[in-house]
Amino acid sequence: MNDTILNIALVVVLALFVIYAFRNSRKNKAKQAELKSQIVPGAEVMTNFGLFGKLLSIDEISNVAEIETSPGNVVRVHRQTLAKVVTESDSDAAVSGEPRSVEEAMEIANREAEAREKAANPEFGELAEPVAETPVDGTTPAADQPVVGDEPVKKPVRRASTKKVDE
Repeated sequence: MNDTILNIALVVVLALFVIYAFRNSRKNKAKQAELKSQIVPGAEVMTNFGLFGKLLSIDEISNVAEIETSPGNVVRVHRQTLAKVVTESDSDAAVSGEPRSVEEAMEIANREAEAREKAANPEFGELAEPVAETPVDGTTPAADQPVVGDEPVKKPVRRASTKKVDE
């Protein structure tokens, strides 16, 4: 009894795997056909390695594509390295601040991490936490806090020394 249930489950899993593989194959073929129809001379393209430019020509026999990266600079690449056609919506995403590559996303993340670290560890003489100008209860500043004009003077926050003392 257990062997028949196990065999049926194995056949069902195998059938699902085959159906999934055929479905993905069909989707990939459709996507490649759509990309091939969009890649024509004059289109803005991006290669697999992140090179952007205007497609000048494609030689189907030798599998060479010529891309103009900037006026007068022509790069010859293999035809299969053409990853996608850059559209206006892709350009808008780049302008809106979304990263265009993994490297650019990592660079943005590193800058944000440095900014957070700098905010968490202020330089000597900087305030670690902002001092409220007026207390929450609405009273005037403390008597021992100096006042210049209408605003209280903020005292610098001192950090503990990190030097080790020899005993």
